[in-house]
Amino acid sequence: MRTILLLICSNVFMTFAWYGHLKYGHAWPLWKAIVVSWSIALLEYCLAVPANRLGYGQFSGFQLKIIQEVVTLIVFVGFAVMFLKEKLAWNYLVAFAFLGGAVFFAFAFQAPAPTARNVQAGVIEGVNCANGLAQIPAGKSAPQCPVESPSRD
Repeated sequence: MRTILLLICSNVFMTFAWYGHLKYGHAWPLWKAIVVSWSIALLEYCLAVPANRLGYGQFSGFQLKIIQEVVTLIVFVGFAVMFLKEKLAWNYLVAFAFLGGAVFFAFAFQAPAPTARNVQAGVIEGVNCANGLAQIPAGKSAPQCPVESPSRD
């Protein structure tokens, strides 16, 4: 849930950074719009990066990206209607419904993904075990890396 909340907050900043100048910044030179937008976007990154780090264990990278895009669209719809005073047309709603279908397919079925498993130090069957972690494809069993006995010097 923290991941979703951080993504919502980051997208509010991102939406204002990308589109806020459309309402009030027409008289600004382009360089000023860019500097103001990047200043706002820095705050967005300060929320988006932790959101993705927190969510990566719970969601796959693909799922995080899909969540981010859906959150972006929801935040943008509110922004466009309330801030830019644009009308929400039926064809946009149909497009959002199709994106909702994409979300269904992304989350309804379990996709194979690599998982990290703890293993002992060493190398076996081409798997580097030196750092204590090995990337093992889902459905495969973890190789038993050689265990070094502690020396009694």
